[in-house]
Amino acid sequence: MAASTKNDRVGTVETRGIEPVPDSERHGHAGQMFWTWFAANISILGLPLGATLVAFRGLNIWQAVLVAVGGSVGSFALVGALSIAGKKGGAPALTLSRAVFGQRGNHGPTLVTWLSRVGWETITTTTAAYALLALLNTLFGAGRGTVLTLLCLLVFIACTLMISGLGHATIMWINKWATVVFGVLNLVVMGFLVATVDWSKVLDIPAGPVSGVIAGIGFIAAGTGIGWANAGADYARYLPRTIPGMRLVRASAFGAGIPLVLLISLGSLLTAGDPTLATSADPVAAINAMLPSWMAVPYLIAAFGGLLMSNHLSTYSAGLTMITLGIRVPRAWAVVLDVVLMFLGGIYFMLVADDFYGPFSTFLTLLAVPISAWIGVIAVDMVRGRQYDPAGLMDTGRGGRYWYTGGFHLPAVVAWVAAIAAGLLFTKAATGADDVWFAGPLADSWLGTNGLGWLIAIVTGGAAYTLLARRPPVNADSATGSTTLEEATR
Repeated sequence: MAASTKNDRVGTVETRGIEPVPDSERHGHAGQMFWTWFAANISILGLPLGATLVAFRGLNIWQAVLVAVGGSVGSFALVGALSIAGKKGGAPALTLSRAVFGQRGNHGPTLVTWLSRVGWETITTTTAAYALLALLNTLFGAGRGTVLTLLCLLVFIACTLMISGLGHATIMWINKWATVVFGVLNLVVMGFLVATVDWSKVLDIPAGPVSGVIAGIGFIAAGTGIGWANAGADYARYLPRTIPGMRLVRASAFGAGIPLVLLISLGSLLTAGDPTLATSADPVAAINAMLPSWMAVPYLIAAFGGLLMSNHLSTYSAGLTMITLGIRVPRAWAVVLDVVLMFLGGIYFMLVADDFYGPFSTFLTLLAVPISAWIGVIAVDMVRGRQYDPAGLMDTGRGGRYWYTGGFHLPAVVAWVAAIAAGLLFTKAATGADDVWFAGPLADSWLGTNGLGWLIAIVTGGAAYTLLARRPPVNADSATGSTTLEEATR
């Protein structure tokens, strides 16, 4: 039977919320994941990641390139692997998570994910508004007044809403063509930035320690793929079940890896000759200062477009996550509510707070630990062969297939909490030396000082769930599989 795409057509509002996509409406190919993650990572703001490797990790350019490959390609291979659940279950990542944590137990991971999404979207929106203000200043000499600031916020949010509100099919189409347009613009900008590199300084930098390389890979992974790991299934849910999972892994790894390796490597090159980029509080302005004045317009357009490509994906996922929390609104209205919160946050960032970036970024860093703990539990559950019951995922009442014990699947919930505790032991969240928000007892260890608390959370979550949960029997969660009472209450 031919696939129906009535809920997933370019230019029309996607009517499906978090309900699993039936086989009759599955379509597409693995290459869509390539364009999705390429688009999400073409922002010129990937340059500061590479700058940090040289300025603060003490690596030379060859080590930085190795770290860029390992951190970005490796972390997005994980994104691709976790997106296989979307292909199998046809639902968003946090909706599928109900099968693992239970209908009530899933509220914790879902709330943390939603807060993190909205937080990073607010930072992205604010940064894009600053880029648009700079563009207007360059073109017309416009000052940074309150009205113009609000207008720039609204323009970026309207662009985000126009794409995210329409839904999956429009996002897939935009990703492919925007990648070409903004990718070319970024290549032009990168070409001019390469011309500013002091090659003698670059080649004279000695190699850093092996420990710095290991820590650098963890740093890049945390700043790239780990943040998207709980969204991969959102974009794979319309794909046919017959697509091999390894194709999704390869498409995700190379789709994100190509732009990230180029941007991170260039950031390392620039900083090897001039550390300005690594120490700047405003990377958009710092990069702009390195370019000839006539390059400001294409650069700022590229920066704006790259941020938009990342933001519309995050906003779409945040809307699905909000519905999973129990907000009973159509998907498009969940996106509207999300962008309203972004707008209010942007107003506070730009017009009220004196220094909100530091504290808010620190708060979001802490949220990375419970998200990583979720990844560890979900990864083990997938490896064990989890299948998903579409009706059970949507049945949030008592007696549903995924109600378990009082709405909680205790092995997963306990493993998640234990992993959070373990990760926080090695985590330090601070805006500066004199403003420490939180410091775990082991934050000054090598793992802690290198920011690897998130990795401890993943490993602990996976190990704890392996020990606590019994392997689900084959087809126990499928729509057609038979299940004993003992299996159903596992």
